[in-house]
Amino acid sequence: MKDYVLIEEYISRYFDVGGFHSTPEGSFFVVNDYDHNKFSMLIKDLDEVGYIPFMESYAGTYRIGVAQKKESGKSRIHINVILFIATVATTIFAGYTFAGGRIWDGIAFAVALLGILGVHETAHYYAAKKHEVKATLPYFIPAPTLIGTFGAVINVKSPIPDKNSLFDLGFSGPLAGFLVAIPVLILGIYLSKIAPMSSMSMMLSPPPIMSIIIYFMMPPIPSGYGVQIHPIVFAGWVGIIVTLLNLMPVAFLDGGHIVRSLFSEKIHKIISIIGVLVTLVLGWIPMAILMMLILVLNKRHPGALDNVSKLTLWRKAMAVVMLIIFILCLTPVSIF
Repeated sequence: MKDYVLIEEYISRYFDVGGFHSTPEGSFFVVNDYDHNKFSMLIKDLDEVGYIPFMESYAGTYRIGVAQKKESGKSRIHINVILFIATVATTIFAGYTFAGGRIWDGIAFAVALLGILGVHETAHYYAAKKHEVKATLPYFIPAPTLIGTFGAVINVKSPIPDKNSLFDLGFSGPLAGFLVAIPVLILGIYLSKIAPMSSMSMMLSPPPIMSIIIYFMMPPIPSGYGVQIHPIVFAGWVGIIVTLLNLMPVAFLDGGHIVRSLFSEKIHKIISIIGVLVTLVLGWIPMAILMMLILVLNKRHPGALDNVSKLTLWRKAMAVVMLIIFILCLTPVSIF
């Protein structure tokens, strides 16, 4: 290992170094004690000399590996702005087409959908900022699709320090997006009408949360009739699907981060495979293929830098809440 003496000196400032060993995964310093605060200080010290440490349990003790820090490029805000403007245009056009040529309904669809996606990614951004993880502002992705976009993403540019940080980055976006999607669905259902099935332009498979809202907001639907959905309902439905797919407990998806913060790498791999199978059964084939590619190309989720740390009690409770939200969002592919 390059700079072995320097790195050992830094680690020895905080931990009792009991040895050094090499494995197919890499080289590690074995230490006999653990302290989260000391490891946090070690992260900062090694960062200044261009290294990143990571720590995990090992054979009754602990081991610390060190990797060279990769320099991240500067963010270019103008790219975020250009992509956002383009996505506004494509989603308005998608909503306009869905609404049969009504421009104001097209605008309403775009505002609702981009509001859900924007809040989702902004929640990730502020969770990263809270834990001093470098991340970009959201990148919206315009696309010539039925909804006018491939969604939005942020780019995380530095490692995630501990399991609590990893959990927060995972759950924050889906929770925020879900909480915005609910009032969007309520407004859209309020604006929707009951009409003969033959006049309906689209059939959506309602997720449980949408069925619950319809049950309380709409009168019984006669045989041969259905809900003629407003474009805002469509935007809310898309928001629920985005939440569902992001919560799939696979690889580096939001759900994958949550699962990795709760369990070991081995269990995370097993749950990832189950997540892909669930996605296939629901009929979201392109997303399932993308998940499989992620699993093949990125064979392991390393977790946080501090993989010895424990989740706080309220985060464990929030994991149960996120499981309930996941169930409320479960939706098979619709027949259009």
